[in-house]
Formats: sequence, C-alpha cells, structure tokens
Amino acid sequence: MLLPLLCFLPMLMGAVCYAAGRFSARARWTLMVLTDAAALAGCIALWGGDTRFVWDGFCGLGLTLRADGFRSLYAAVAAFMWLMTGLFSPEYFAHYHRRGRYVFFNLMTLGATLGVFLSDDLYTTLIFFEIMSLTSYTWVAQEETPGAMKAAGTYLAVAVIGGLTTLMGLFLLWRELGTLSFDEMRAAMQTGQMNHSLVTAASWLTLFGFAAKAGMFPVHIWLPKAHPVAPAPASALLSGVLTKTGVFGVIVITSRLMADNEAFGKLLLIFAAVTMFLGALLALFSVDLKRTLACSSASQIGFITVGLSMALLLGEEGSLAAYGALEHMVNHSLIKLCLFLCAGAVFMNLHQLNLNDIRGFGRGKPVLHIAFLIGALSIGCVPPLGSGFNSKSLIHEGILEYIAHLQHHSQPWGIYKALEILFLISGGLTLAYMTKLYICLFWEKHPTRQAEFDAKNKTCIKPLSAAVLLLTALPLPFLGLFGAQLLTPLAELSMPFFGQETLHHAIHYFSGENLLGAAESLAIGAAVYLGVVRPLLMRREADGTRVYVNRWPAWLDLELGYRAVLGFLVKALHTVVRFIAGIPDSRLIRVWIPAAVCAVTRFFERIPESRLVTRWIPGLISAVTRFFSGLPESWAVTCFLPTAVTAVFRFVAEIPERLVVLARRSVLSPLRQRRQAPVGTRATWTLGCALNRLAAKLNASGRFRRLFRTDYEYVLDEERRVLQDESSVITGSVSFGLLLMVIGLLGTVLYLLLH
Repeated sequence: MLLPLLCFLPMLMGAVCYAAGRFSARARWTLMVLTDAAALAGCIALWGGDTRFVWDGFCGLGLTLRADGFRSLYAAVAAFMWLMTGLFSPEYFAHYHRRGRYVFFNLMTLGATLGVFLSDDLYTTLIFFEIMSLTSYTWVAQEETPGAMKAAGTYLAVAVIGGLTTLMGLFLLWRELGTLSFDEMRAAMQTGQMNHSLVTAASWLTLFGFAAKAGMFPVHIWLPKAHPVAPAPASALLSGVLTKTGVFGVIVITSRLMADNEAFGKLLLIFAAVTMFLGALLALFSVDLKRTLACSSASQIGFITVGLSMALLLGEEGSLAAYGALEHMVNHSLIKLCLFLCAGAVFMNLHQLNLNDIRGFGRGKPVLHIAFLIGALSIGCVPPLGSGFNSKSLIHEGILEYIAHLQHHSQPWGIYKALEILFLISGGLTLAYMTKLYICLFWEKHPTRQAEFDAKNKTCIKPLSAAVLLLTALPLPFLGLFGAQLLTPLAELSMPFFGQETLHHAIHYFSGENLLGAAESLAIGAAVYLGVVRPLLMRREADGTRVYVNRWPAWLDLELGYRAVLGFLVKALHTVVRFIAGIPDSRLIRVWIPAAVCAVTRFFERIPESRLVTRWIPGLISAVTRFFSGLPESWAVTCFLPTAVTAVFRFVAEIPERLVVLARRSVLSPLRQRRQAPVGTRATWTLGCALNRLAAKLNASGRFRRLFRTDYEYVLDEERRVLQDESSVITGSVSFGLLLMVIGLLGTVLYLLLH
C-alpha cells in the first residue's frame, strides 16, 4: 500500500494544508514540509526492492504502479527537491498573496509527479501526467500579472496539445499491440506481429506530449516564458523535475517500442542536437537571470536526449551512453535546484531579474556566493568539482563509440563528427553564459545601488533558507569528485529500465580523453565570453557604464509563429461561424430568394391570360372534341370530362395565390423582435422593477425613517457586471483550453477515420 499512498496522500494533504492555512500560516507550511519529508522517507524505503501495485478496473484499463531501481531513484530525487523547496518557500512567499493556493497545488503536483515516475504502463503515466500538467499550470499563473497569464496560456496550450497528441498515439498503440504495459509492450514488439510503420507513427505521436513537457525543440517555447514569471521554488521544480517526467516518457518509447529502429534514433538525435545548441544560444543572449537558467534547462535536456539517442543507435553496446544520460538527469535536477533557489534569494530581495538591475548583488554574501559557484561549476562541467563533467563525458564517449562503429563498418561518419563538435561547442556556450551570470552577480558593481546591496549582506536571507542553499549545493562537489562511488551505482541500478546491460568494467571519469574534451569546451567557453559576451552583448553608455543588452531578434521567437498559426485557425473558425450565423440576414434570404419567388409568382399569375390558356389549350380541346364528335354521346364526354378540365384549370389558377400565401408565412414573414430590457438583461431588469415597486410601496407606507432606493435594476445590472468581470480570467483560460482540446479531438477523429 506504500505506492498508492505516495501518489494520493500528498494530494489529500494539499486540501488539509489549505484548510489549516485559513487559521494559521505556520501550520500550513509545517504540514507541507512534513508531507514532503514523509514522501522522501517513503521513496527511500522503496530502494533495493521491486514493489508492485495494481488497481484493476480503475478508469477501465486499471492503475499499475511499480517501484524498481530507476523509478525508486527518481521518485526519491523528486521528493528531495520538493522538501528543499518547501523549506525555502516560507521566506520566499512571505510577501506573496494566495499562498494557500500555491501550497494546495504544490502538493497535488507532488502526488501526480510521483505517480508518473512510479507508473508501470502508459495509461497510468498519462493519467498522472495530465493531472500534473493541470496542477502545475497554477504555478506559472501564481502572480496573475499580464505576463504571467500569457506565459500560463502558452504552458496550458503546449500541455493540452501535447496531451491530446499522446492520447492519439496511445489509441494506436493499444490497437496494434493490445497492451500499454511497459514489459508487455517490449515483448509484443519482439514478436513482430504488428504493422511496424503504424507503431512508429504511434510512437512519434506519443513522444510529442512527453517532448513538450521535457522542453525539446520545437515545443520548448513554454520554458523561457514560464520560468521568469513563476516563483523561484516552482521554477526549480519545473526545471529539475517536471521536465524529467517528459524524459521518462522518452526513455519508455526508445527502450520499449523503438529499440531496434535506427531511423527513429537518427531523427530523434537531430531534435536533440538542435535543442542542445539552441537552448545554449538562447541562454547566452538572455539578460534575465531566470530566463537564462530556463534556456539552459532546454539545452541540458538536449544533452540528455543525445545520450538516449546514442544508446538507441548503439543497441547492446549503448550502455555507456545510457549511463551518461541517467547521470546527467540526476546532475541536472540537483544543479537547477541549487541555481533557481539562488535566483530566488536574489529576487525576494530586489524583485528584479534583469542583469543590469541585479549586478553586484552577490558581493559580500558568502552563502549565496558558494552555492551559486558550485552550481555554475557543475553545469559548466569544470572538473573535478563540476558534477556535470562526469555525465557529459560519458555521453561524449558514446558519440565517439558510434563514430568508431561506423568507421569499422565503412559507413559514413562525418555528420557524427560534426555532432561531436556541436556537442563541445554547446558545452562551451554553457560555460560562457554561466560565467556571464557569475561575474555579473559576484564581481561587477552596480553603478548606483551598490551601497544599498552591501547593506543587505547580513539580512538578505534567513538562517533556514541559507541552510537550504548550502544543503542543495553540498551533494554536487561529491558527485563530481566521487563519480565512480556515487553516480555509477545509481546508473547500474537504473539500467534494466533503460533496456541496457550493466557495464562489467570500471568507468574512468578522469581519463585523459575526457579531460581533453573538457579542456576543449573550457577553451571554447572562454573564447565566447571574451570574444562575444564582453564586446558584442554589452554596450557602453554615455557615462562610461557597460550594460547588458539582448541582441536576439524578436522575430526569431518561435512562439510568435505558433501564435500566428493558432490565431489564423481561430479567425477562420470565427469567420465560418459568422457566415453561418449571418445567413438569415444575408442578401440570399432578404433579396434573392424573395425576388425569385416573386418572379415565379408573376409567371403563374400570367398563365390564365397566356396564349397557352387562351388559344392553344382551347384549340387542342376543340380538336379533341371534333375527333370524338363521331362517337356516341356518353357520360364520360358529357359529364366527367368538363368537370375534370374545370378542376384542373381552377387548380392552375390558384397556384400563384397559394405560393404567395406560403411565402408570406415562411420566407417573407417579418422576424419577431424581442423586447429588450432597457437596463441589463431581461432577468435583472424584471427583478429590479419588481424590487422598485416593492420599495415604492414600503416608502409610501411611512413606516421607515430611511427610504429605500428605487434604482434596483441598475444595482442588479452592476452586480452582474462585477461577477462577469471576476470570472473572465478563469473562463478565458478554460475556454482557450477547451478550444485547443476540441481542435485536438477533431484532429484525432479525422486521423482515426483516415486510417
């Protein structure tokens, strides 16, 4: 029962914390931290075993949870990060509003995230994945500023479209494989009794939603938007944990469904390489502290995905690349926890993130300085303290192994050599933008506010928050120095989930080849900082002060293109709806159809006086009469025939009148005009008039000293308007989400019908 408790107990405690916070803020934070600590203890208790939980019949297909090596590890990493951010949150949110809402959705997201990492089939993964996307939306919209709401809209759009696309892929996988269980999918793929092209298409559709959450190109657009506006503890979780839920899905797809698909691995490698380089380039140009760290997260996800792609391409020999991918996942989570909490310490003192506004703030603040420096060295892969050096070196070795494999089989390998160079350049860019942040915060001086910053040296952060910063930074140098003792066992524990064999030889992290690769990236980083950042990304003002400038062209923002396409679709749908709604008032109904009816009516009105009736028909009758004149006079001739002819003529003569009556009753009938209320809606106006009459009678009775107001129709209308304005934000977000859901469902139905 421990597995379902880890998933659902934090959700229940979210409601308890919210209720407790109505009476005591301290009780709310205490219960939140205790819940985080209990979740961490539960995850640690799962280590070393293989625990399963199955809830048959849940939502039709059942709920399946499992805790083995990798899943237990990452559930523990997530719980540790939640505990650290929970300890940091009371001071950070001291001056925030709606803290109860944040705590509630924070614990809801914790339960959903643990559910993703502990899931044992894609159906369970999708359920918790969608809950996590919905509850974490409130983190981005926490401040409710226009920028926050726009970023939250982008986050929601990516989450909804990604979730619906993944759902479409799961439909196809269930149809082809008959199962969504991780182990059973792998076994079903080995039988070969399925349509491989359809399974590949389903895998890409399923991958889309996970890649969107991970922040991979080209659906990385939410990362640079969400992090600057979200609270720093939430940014640490978004970057360090929630992106890894997307990587979790990528691991499942590559290891269970596409393990032998070389084309899939090569195409995934392209997206990974673009994400790796583009994220680093965007971070280099950024002049916002948290945006830089957010773009860095996208770049590091690219490094991880490069490792997964190389493991897929190398097949049974891809263990080294898989080791590197897993170790970099752990390193990146811990590094971004440390760096985003450091950014939170800066923001809660200055409420600014622009580098020109915060430069020099870290001077004279040793705790902040040490924590940030350790995080920067780790993500910059500076050996021996930089823990990222160990994991990236293994990914680099995986690239070199694949190049050697291609050379051995006399296959083209030049493009993978270019990938290796891009890998080293991206590592150099990482070092360059982290050097930019470090020098800006801790070495440069603010031209006007440095004395104000120095006055905060002893009061900028409370002891508990300072302890949290040091505690988050403490594991990183140990992971860097003792990779063989700490990181390698974690990777060995996780390899069965990756579908790889454990290595039977020791890993020499500080080999000459790895140190040479690190030296090349360090040289590239130094050259970029001295040759690009200082001369090109800074500008000298008239007073001699150098300021940071963002020279990234605004038109290269990929979100603008997506918003343009989405806006076009919305406008097109609006145009179609307006066209249909305007048909009753169109010229077709008002002019053309009445004119056609009138023309037909005039035609039939002229029939009795036409030559057809006055001459041709009588002539024809005379001819027929003469023809039958030789026949004996009978009842048919003397009685029935004149009566029938008379009836036909009468019917033909009445046709115009009948058509006119029919047109007046249908097409030409005037529209009934509803009586419109002079104030507000008809309901508020009717109720207001009734209240006014009641007030007039009470005033006329003379029993009350204070007369009642007699404008209740205006009062009710104003209350209606206030209620409408208050609900506009929620209805706008929900309507936007529903519109995207409808578009996604329509695409799903069309795709399924076509296939």
